[in-house]
Amino acid sequence: MKGLDDEGVVDLKQNSDFLSSTSTEKKSSDIIKCTGNTSWSNILAPTFFISETYIALKRIVSGGSMRRLQEYICSGKNAGVSNSTSDIWLLGICYKVSSEESSSSSDSDAFRGDGLVEFSIDFSSRIWITYRKGFGAIGDSKLTSDVNWGCMLRSSQMLIAQALVFHHLGRSWRKPLEKPFSPKYIEILDLFGDSEASPFSIHNLLQVGKAYGLAPGSWIGPYAMCRTWETLAHSIREKDDKQSLPMVVYCVSGDENGERGGAPTVCIEDVIKLCNEFSEGQVGWTPITLLVPLVLGLDKVNPRYFSSLWATFTFPQSLGILGGKPGVSTYIVGVQDDMAFYLDPHEVQTVIDVKGSNSEVDTSSYHCNVVRHLPLDVIDPSLAIGFYCRDKDDFDDFCDRAAKLADASNGAPLFTVMTSREFPKTVPNDSLTHNINAEGEFEFNVDESDVSTREDDWQFL
Repeated sequence: MKGLDDEGVVDLKQNSDFLSSTSTEKKSSDIIKCTGNTSWSNILAPTFFISETYIALKRIVSGGSMRRLQEYICSGKNAGVSNSTSDIWLLGICYKVSSEESSSSSDSDAFRGDGLVEFSIDFSSRIWITYRKGFGAIGDSKLTSDVNWGCMLRSSQMLIAQALVFHHLGRSWRKPLEKPFSPKYIEILDLFGDSEASPFSIHNLLQVGKAYGLAPGSWIGPYAMCRTWETLAHSIREKDDKQSLPMVVYCVSGDENGERGGAPTVCIEDVIKLCNEFSEGQVGWTPITLLVPLVLGLDKVNPRYFSSLWATFTFPQSLGILGGKPGVSTYIVGVQDDMAFYLDPHEVQTVIDVKGSNSEVDTSSYHCNVVRHLPLDVIDPSLAIGFYCRDKDDFDDFCDRAAKLADASNGAPLFTVMTSREFPKTVPNDSLTHNINAEGEFEFNVDESDVSTREDDWQFL
């Protein structure tokens, strides 16, 4: 599908007297250029070009000149300029744009200083997967490109790629500036190559997703995409190829057809069963990626869900959102104020052969130096949220956060958490616990005195 339109630019790639006055190394390729309203929330959007040589910006910050950078950008001549320094949340990490804040002043590792610089480095390190041309024909279709129809497939590949990066390399991983690259990083990219030999290629996704309506040349929705990944993960497990996807993929949905009204439910009993099946009973827990397809309105997202959607990016387990404008899928990775930052799969690039054994390969086409944004209130109501939980403690933390988010939703939760499908009652967050007994089996502990028979005020669509 056609990509989203861009309206303004912040460019860090050209020359600027400001940068030369704040760095001892003047480079003719460094600039900060602002157009339109220059509030911090607008400076980043809808397009922000991230310099490949962001070391210069790091020198500015480390030299105590971040305030000068902020004052320069915010000194636009347009009337009514705001000096907003709202936090940016990117996949569970909070970036303090204000020069007064730094990571040393926070008790939480989720908060990082050097806001704009660190955000740009983090964003450009996320795996970016786009339309490709020139790959082998998909089945009998003779299609050698996914241009104009594969954006949902590409968006979903990005989300799963982030889960693998978090699993193998950690949330703090950033793409190195110099080669050779980490073999594991190259192996992850190889999994998403554009041929049947790559487990998570567009070819294999379309083959597995036939049961959910996937077909070459056709656009699909988030629900079918999530079910396809769940099915592909199961297929890989049956082939005993756990190295490719060393985690459970769990599609959280109201029913098999995804048509039942109301909030979908994360069932802990189901998660335990899936983890046990994945490990064949050898370990008590395995990593898990949760995919939550949602329909949050008819033509647009009901405003009552905005705060909850925004809050999911504060979860340490956040993998972002498959969403965008109607018929235009993107991979949303962060938020600031009422804006959502995203990676756009609509750029057409030539197919590239990335092999795990080649640590010198050019991977620049898998990283984006352009940050785009769109208002939250224009997002298509059909979307999917992703989360990655590394271990049981991480899953417990996710359940705790999700239950609190549901409690604060004023009767409109994105999704709920329950211990077992045998418990039709609403279980408050603080009454739900589970643990492993001496035999290695899972047990549920529910304080019945805290269990309410109150029906959730779900919005039926």
